[in-house]
Amino acid sequence: MDVSPELFINGVVAYQKTAALKAAVGLDLFTAIGEGAAGVEALARRTGANTHGVRILCDYLTVEGILQKANQQYALTPSSEVFLNRGSPAYMGDVIEFLASPELIKLFLDDPASYVRNGGSVGLANVAPNNPIWVKFAEAMTSFVAPTAEGLATQAAALPRPPRKILEIAAGHGIFGIAMAKALPQAEVTAVDWENVLAVAKRNAERAGVTARYRPVAGSAFEVDWGGGYDLVLLPNFLHHFDQETCTRLMKKVRASLTPQGCAWAVEFIPNEDRVSPPFPAIFAFIMLGSTPHGDAYTPSAFVEMGRAAGFRDISITPLPPSPQSLVAFTP
Repeated sequence: MDVSPELFINGVVAYQKTAALKAAVGLDLFTAIGEGAAGVEALARRTGANTHGVRILCDYLTVEGILQKANQQYALTPSSEVFLNRGSPAYMGDVIEFLASPELIKLFLDDPASYVRNGGSVGLANVAPNNPIWVKFAEAMTSFVAPTAEGLATQAAALPRPPRKILEIAAGHGIFGIAMAKALPQAEVTAVDWENVLAVAKRNAERAGVTARYRPVAGSAFEVDWGGGYDLVLLPNFLHHFDQETCTRLMKKVRASLTPQGCAWAVEFIPNEDRVSPPFPAIFAFIMLGSTPHGDAYTPSAFVEMGRAAGFRDISITPLPPSPQSLVAFTP
């Protein structure tokens, strides 16, 4: 193995890559290239930016493997064509509005040693009522989760007894519950989240044409009365915000709200038991350390433990490719 400071230096200046991507998405640079503006002059005219700035930005993105360059002309890579060109149905450039928001950048970089010392951060206030950051999350992350939500809805529709009464906890943008409502014409969906966030979910439900079967319930998932008799309870990207004891307490409430044949589905980033693989689920624990008081990326054994403590008989984990997430199914 070569001895080199490269990994250290690249990590220290990683914020510069974030800045370059924010600039490129803000200028709609990838879409401009995808539509044929390949040279510096053409890109400067299209984006309204300075030629000097465009050339340096495009060269930087080429070095980072996000663009390609040949004969002074720039082109998209296969991945940037699919995910960063607004003309693509899989476009997800908007996620930068949340993942690289000023609030998160400040939270992670201002004093990172403090949340390591404390075992967590209070800065994001992830359980504070009507925190505006979660509206930003709901508005920005729709494209990122839509393929996973649609895949789960297809699975639900194929069940021997497709669910007719569905609860989505921490609905956010509402995309998971809305996908279920679209795939299951007889299903009714109850969505729980803070009132300001539910406004985003209601708009998305209206666009999808499922408003008549979509019932928002405002409040904390730990405190609000969401009713019972559910065939399916969805917990997309929620349990990782809390410690295991708190997750178990919530899952007991979920268990009590299910029909005898019902089940709960959580969508999570799940590292292996070694906690260092696969890469993205493993590093997700650090994201939780820096942005929540006690959150974590839980291993399969941890989900089995919390599920059984909450009264579930069977807990199964299934990968959800191409995303780095997995489905945790809790069955009574």
